[in-house]
Amino acid sequence: MPAPPAGPGRRLLRRIPVRVRHYWRLLAGCVAFLVVLTVGFSTVRVQPYVTSGGGRSGDEVTQNLAGARDLFDPTVAHSISLTFRDSDYERMVDAFAKEGEKEYLEADLTIDGSTVPSVGIRLKGNSTLAGLTRDGEVIGGRPGGQGGPTDGEGPARGAPGAGGPGGARPADPGAAGNRPEAAGGAARPGGGAGRTTLKAEEPETLPWLIRFDEFVAGRRYQGHREIAVRVGGMGGGSTVLNEAVSLRVLAEAGETAPEYAYSRFVVNDRPATARLVIEHPDSTFADGLDGDGVLYKSLATGSFTDQGDDPTEYQDDFSQVTGRGDQDLQPVIDLVRWVADSSDAEFDAQLADHVDVDSFARYVAWQNLLLNFDDMSGPGRNYYLWYDLTTKKFTVVGWDYNLTFSGSADQGPHDTGRMGGGQMPEGAPSGRAPRQGDGERVGGGPGGGHKLKERFLASSALTDVYERAYRELYREVYTDATALTALDDLAGVVSTIEGHHAQSLATEAERLRTLIRERTSSLARHEVVTKG
Repeated sequence: MPAPPAGPGRRLLRRIPVRVRHYWRLLAGCVAFLVVLTVGFSTVRVQPYVTSGGGRSGDEVTQNLAGARDLFDPTVAHSISLTFRDSDYERMVDAFAKEGEKEYLEADLTIDGSTVPSVGIRLKGNSTLAGLTRDGEVIGGRPGGQGGPTDGEGPARGAPGAGGPGGARPADPGAAGNRPEAAGGAARPGGGAGRTTLKAEEPETLPWLIRFDEFVAGRRYQGHREIAVRVGGMGGGSTVLNEAVSLRVLAEAGETAPEYAYSRFVVNDRPATARLVIEHPDSTFADGLDGDGVLYKSLATGSFTDQGDDPTEYQDDFSQVTGRGDQDLQPVIDLVRWVADSSDAEFDAQLADHVDVDSFARYVAWQNLLLNFDDMSGPGRNYYLWYDLTTKKFTVVGWDYNLTFSGSADQGPHDTGRMGGGQMPEGAPSGRAPRQGDGERVGGGPGGGHKLKERFLASSALTDVYERAYRELYREVYTDATALTALDDLAGVVSTIEGHHAQSLATEAERLRTLIRERTSSLARHEVVTKG
């Protein structure tokens, strides 16, 4: 049940950040000390130094809650509930509607019977929230309504495919693909993806980011700082089966991918729903990557283009997740510049000096095999860069797979997919990506494109390494029926959760099953697969 409302004084106090309230005496003392320094030693220049707290994340962990059982055990259904004050929630929605700000709301969380008080929760997504309504009025597409730089869940405001000015209109609430009883926009052969209409009056259906240390510094839950509660629609129907299947096959192939699980999700006294919960790739996620390195996140607001030497010019392109204070953005700037300026011969000969080529070939092959429209070259720019400080090479780390299995089943290894199942680029011989000698290289799908990926696929010298990776992964995902097995297992877990919609689940599972079978059959006849 919601907590009782606070009085006027208490409400005013709660507007002050919790950390400020907890440490006001220390802060006041620091301010007084600075005043003394300013007055007494005004001619002395004070040089600030920034240091890391140690470890990759640079954050000191003071409390790591064990919980009752492994949150990301995907073989069983979990239970998650949130309790917060309705008045606080309304203020949060007001901030999003008026300013596009995704403010944190303080809530009590219960996971599999373990209570975690005072976590921070906020809305997550951009195009995901473009059609968000309150009292029947769309509040997600207003100026600033995308909340600034993307969270990685789709295109930024104004990009093709996004809601709001310059983008696609919000999905029709009455469209079959957007009703709960329908497939909710599940992937289908030759089809695209829909978007489930979201209502502020139904917080149990919204996309959430849960942060354990927003109001309690240094706290983790089973080592995790943040987890994300995924929203229905966006290609995977109300239960996001497509993303769960993709994460399962990636993990079984030994690829780096966020952990995931399905859960019964309850907000205050609202009805229970079945939701997919995933690990959010933050500083803690980086601790699981191989070697000593720095993690950078690509932002949907940016592009992979040379913008000079000033790191501030790239603030809309990348954010540095780890190593702040010890490392900087220079390695990324150097990579961007090299990709932009190198000749074809230099690119072919020197790519291995800058990028782990085998890993990158697998990354690119995965995106095609899983029909992921919105990868590093999509409008959401959904990828991370891991820079190994020992080898001085980059690895591309994928994430946000909620638009996988949303293209055409017959997309070939050298075709570039796009939303709706078509292939890009136009004019490329045989529908494949242009190679060296084909003329001008062109970008990816609408609102997307990525120079590194395009040049890699266009290089005849690198074709073999890509196609070898493609054949290997095809066998793991499709020939060995890994994807179909994952689908059946995950659908079985969802069917045990209170709040799941049986008809919708059955429809979504069958559509995805059909697409996987057709993709398996189509690729089995392709020359890239058969010549192996």
